Amino acid sequence: MAKLKLEMTFKNESGRSSKISVDNAKDDLTEVEVNQAMDDILANNIFITSGGDLIEKVKAELITTEVQEFQMIE
Repeated sequence: MAKLKLEMTFKNESGRSSKISVDNAKDDLTEVEVNQAMDDILANNIFITSGGDLIEKVKAELITTEVQEFQMIE
């Protein structure tokens, strides 16, 4: 079963990268929706990191993970 995760990477005030991951992301997310969400996060100063506020969008990725579970044999 495939699982989707949205990873949004920002730069904080100290110049370091900070990543926000959202599990179970919608499979039909658009570039516009992701950019708007990231803009909202920055505009509303929702998250504070150890390196200060988030100040810039760096990248966003929709990651698909395929999981195959095995039965345990006793």
